[in-house]
Amino acid sequence: MNFFRNILSSVMKSTRRFNRFGLKSFGKLHKDINKAVESVMSTSGEVSSMVYAEHLLKLIEDQNDDRLIKFLKNLLVNYDIDTKRLIHDVKIYASEKNEQNLANVNASSEPKWVELFRRLNSTTNGTYRLVKLRERIRLLKDQQLKTFDSGLLNLFKYWFNPSFLVLEKIDWETQANILEKIIEYEAVHEINSWDDLRARLAPSDRKCFAFFHPLIPNDPLIFVEVALCKNIPKTIEEIIKIDRNEIDPEDANTAIFYSISNCHNGLLGISFGNFLIKKVASNLKKEMPHLDQFQTLSPLPGLIKWMEKYAPITFEKCSDKNCADDELMKQTIRYLTESNRKDGMPNDPVARFHIGNGASLERINLNADKSEKGLDQSYGIMANYLYDLDIVEENHELFFKDKVVKTSNNIKSLKKKH
Repeated sequence: MNFFRNILSSVMKSTRRFNRFGLKSFGKLHKDINKAVESVMSTSGEVSSMVYAEHLLKLIEDQNDDRLIKFLKNLLVNYDIDTKRLIHDVKIYASEKNEQNLANVNASSEPKWVELFRRLNSTTNGTYRLVKLRERIRLLKDQQLKTFDSGLLNLFKYWFNPSFLVLEKIDWETQANILEKIIEYEAVHEINSWDDLRARLAPSDRKCFAFFHPLIPNDPLIFVEVALCKNIPKTIEEIIKIDRNEIDPEDANTAIFYSISNCHNGLLGISFGNFLIKKVASNLKKEMPHLDQFQTLSPLPGLIKWMEKYAPITFEKCSDKNCADDELMKQTIRYLTESNRKDGMPNDPVARFHIGNGASLERINLNADKSEKGLDQSYGIMANYLYDLDIVEENHELFFKDKVVKTSNNIKSLKKKH
């Protein structure tokens, strides 16, 4: 990672020099944002393009919401696909199919504003700034701007290809600015203090790993927290409480993935998690061959909302705190193993992720998360998903073929019982 940081430091310094040089040497930097777009799109020089792009991106960032919407809609009109050119190029390709004619079709089928965003990516911290721009566009909730949402997502899928990602271990010795981001980005089990964070990172039987991108070196994209255990815990409290008894990692036989957090809303739609869990599990197995199980302890964030719609009698009983464990288990199994969705995918978003990633539903734990959040979303119920490294890819392929949730014998037995 230091290698990447050194390269990027050099690149960023060069970019800043270009910017200072450009302010005096590359013509007028327009305050009018639309003219600034013309400058970026019309220049062919590499250095001048970076200068104009830096100036334009700053103008875009400074727009209030109304002006940003107006600007983006103007881009849709003036920098869209030239349909006449596209039709012409398609006709030429249809009459003579060769490499150049295909290249012309590809070029003319892409909106011009896509190239604009590519040029904006050359600016100082441009990749990160465009991620934040997409995040802002999504918050505007304007239907016409969904084109930019999907367009930026397509660019990000190339720029954030898994082969570019760097896996880093996060521990109590990690630099403070990154630790602060771990606290900020934690999305599953809130970190309330530095003592909370220390309990998750300092002990030898607790691990944390994050993916970074070389162009955003000090800001994690996604991270997973891992507990090394002798037995499979039934509650989250056993894992995250501060005053627990630490074990020797050599005595552990199970790795529990108990929290996975995506860090940037601007990168929604890019699946980092499936690569992260498999990479971490594989690395841990190499480092500690004595580990024989890799499981999660996962929330069920959609259970209560699902039950209100599809199991209203149970929902009413539970709301009155008059619901038997057997009835609650029965509906939870239905929720996790059957689908009420048109696409046949699991009802629960966390289940969709893990089952789609090749895991199997191993166990359901009642009263596993007694936090306010846990009770509000699932009556405190959590689930274990098993990652069997020998068959995880096979499970992944089978699931997307027949949409059947693979379950343990324990779950099968409970399903028959209920």
